[in-house]
Amino acid sequence: MWKQLIHPIILCGLLFTAGQAVCAEPGDLTADESAAAAADYKKYCALCHGDDRQGYANDDAPSLRSKSLIRTGFPFHLLFAIAYGRRGTPMGGYFEEIGGPMKREEIYRLISWLREQVGVEPIELSLEPVIGDAKAGEAIYADQCAVCHGENGEGEIGPAIGNPATLALTTDAFLRYAIENGRDGTDMPAFGEILSAAEIDAVTAFLRSRSTGWSVKKPVLRTPPTVDQYVINPGSPAPEFDLQDGLYVKSEDLNRALQEKRRMVLLDTRVMSMWQMANIEGSVPVPYYFDEFERLAGDLPTDGTWIVTYCECPRASAEYVNKQLREKGFENTAVLWEGIQGWISLGFPISLGQVSAQND
Repeated sequence: MWKQLIHPIILCGLLFTAGQAVCAEPGDLTADESAAAAADYKKYCALCHGDDRQGYANDDAPSLRSKSLIRTGFPFHLLFAIAYGRRGTPMGGYFEEIGGPMKREEIYRLISWLREQVGVEPIELSLEPVIGDAKAGEAIYADQCAVCHGENGEGEIGPAIGNPATLALTTDAFLRYAIENGRDGTDMPAFGEILSAAEIDAVTAFLRSRSTGWSVKKPVLRTPPTVDQYVINPGSPAPEFDLQDGLYVKSEDLNRALQEKRRMVLLDTRVMSMWQMANIEGSVPVPYYFDEFERLAGDLPTDGTWIVTYCECPRASAEYVNKQLREKGFENTAVLWEGIQGWISLGFPISLGQVSAQND
């Protein structure tokens, strides 16, 4: 069932290796796999989340017993939270690619085990933005939410909901579901019994407006770059990337090149709604399902300017678009190794795309 809820490119994500997609199902486990996952939980997670997944044993780590959380967080949100952590909180990244102790298959095994312990099936959540009055949501947050989550979202009794990485890596629907339905097994009540639908939309919109920092007073609305804006820093020299496997550029190297204002093109290969939520500054949205590569090739520079593609999961659709470009004769192309999820979690800057919220 879960495979029908998340696009297969996302599911391939962490198991997408150089030139080969290996889509292991985070589904049913054998007895040996379940035992191994339980051992991993005890080793890596129990200190903060509790021996029985009850939560808040240390560092305000949330309960992993909550059916509400697991139902909406599997596999996407759980996967990236474990793999890349929550920068700005005590939750570090456990994926071996960023220095953690866990392999891809171990992370999938762990999230499958967490789902089995709770005994729920995942539900489909929309990727569409929630439209609400963010100004009204700010007042509701202060009145209803700050006592647990902190005046600035820093976390008190509840988790640090104002953490930019947390907000940037979660959809509006995920946030709204938690507000409306609460987190069973925790002190988080179901506000669907307290607030109106419009008020819940308002709080969701307010939280989304804080994706780039709690001090942000008004989100900046963005429109995609025009063709004459595709090249970032057109008058500057190109970067000198040392590619992994002749294809991948690491986030730290790409960020350095951006800080040095090097000449390049960034292509965001996710669905447009994801680009609107958050993107790397200067990127051009070119979804993986884009079917006009002839026109795109004609719009891109042919003077050796580097073209870097990135996606969410972290590399599948970026590799797909990159392959189309190389087949068109573009040589200086690269794929962002960690994807934007890793980019965000590692603390590199993002630009807020479009926020469907009403602000002053």
